[in-house]
Amino acid sequence: MIEIVDAVKVVEVISKNLDGISKNTSNFRKLPDTFWGYFAKGHDQKGKFAVILTYSEQGSDVDELLKMYEEWVTKILNSINFSY
Repeated sequence: MIEIVDAVKVVEVISKNLDGISKNTSNFRKLPDTFWGYFAKGHDQKGKFAVILTYSEQGSDVDELLKMYEEWVTKILNSINFSY
């Protein structure tokens, strides 16, 4: 299980990375006209983390991605035994 302090570190790393990307307009020079996405992943001693940032003029694209994520989370949660 991830500890609170570790979760904070993950979010700090991701936010600093995204902040750096946002300050360099050349990162966005060759974007498609109607959609784009960014993903990054990293790890520490305990596990891995990832972030996916998506933009689409077709809102259903984003909704579909979120639905896939929610289905994945449900599948994982259903496979975990929460008995203490």
